[in-house]
Amino acid sequence: MTSVAEKSEVGAAETPPPGVARRASAWARRAPLLPALIFMIIVTQLPFVATLVISFMDWNAYYPDEVGFAGFDNFARVFTDVNMRDAVWTTILLTAGVVLISLLLGLGIALLLDRKFRGRGAVRTMMIAPFLVVPVAAALIWKHALYNPEYGLFNGALTWIWGLFGSDNPPQPDWISNMPLWAVIFALVWQWTPFMMLILLAGLQGRPLDVIEAARIDGANNWQIFRSMTLPHLRQYLELGALLGSIYIVQNFDAVFTITSGGLGTANLPYTIYQIFYQAHDYGRASAAAVVVVLGTIIIATFALRTVSSLFKEEAGR
Repeated sequence: MTSVAEKSEVGAAETPPPGVARRASAWARRAPLLPALIFMIIVTQLPFVATLVISFMDWNAYYPDEVGFAGFDNFARVFTDVNMRDAVWTTILLTAGVVLISLLLGLGIALLLDRKFRGRGAVRTMMIAPFLVVPVAAALIWKHALYNPEYGLFNGALTWIWGLFGSDNPPQPDWISNMPLWAVIFALVWQWTPFMMLILLAGLQGRPLDVIEAARIDGANNWQIFRSMTLPHLRQYLELGALLGSIYIVQNFDAVFTITSGGLGTANLPYTIYQIFYQAHDYGRASAAAVVVVLGTIIIATFALRTVSSLFKEEAGR
């Protein structure tokens, strides 16, 4: 008969060490995620690696026999090209204009929707609707239904207003030609204001209401509460909205392509890359410009993730 000591020795030999067991359990939990991880690497990282490789090549489709290694020449051309510098400046103006105006409008709408009134749920749903519209469709609406000088809604409204005063010669401006960059900005503001409103509304609903009520009892008015309590509480939400909005607006191509086709000084970085790639067929320089845009977006995204992390830590500490 096998002794008890021998059985215990056999059982100890068959039991894996605690560290090995933990690692095996961790891999068992992560294994179902591996197909999704591999798919994401194939879809996102491999194209970026290919773009990075092409950015160091002298590759123009008009000269197929002259493909070679260019080193950092493409990046030097990106930073020294006048058109590229203009595109960078246009991208900064476009992003700053859209983000700032969207934040201000979103804050105002969020403050209104934070109040209780009949039909508040329906109003919130309608306010979100512009953000759900396909970007190209939104740009087409603004270009044809609103901006068109012959049958657009804006000029129709001017005709109606001037008619109220008995004038038969109302102004009929060509909105896109007269203010091309602002035409793109207003179209994007209309679509991104609901996004900012959602973020800020979530922040407003996380305010400590007992503290606000105590401030009202102490005699603080609405402006003092907003300036001293609501606005500091919303600071991180404002930062998050600005960073996330900047990430997407920097990469915006649809509105510029649809409304102005990059003309009249509205060509931003994505549209300029499109021109270099599909019109000049300079694949190396276009890839270098794309890498620069991706690196800039990663920097902005890093700040956004830090802001999100700080928000989670703040919520967990309450």
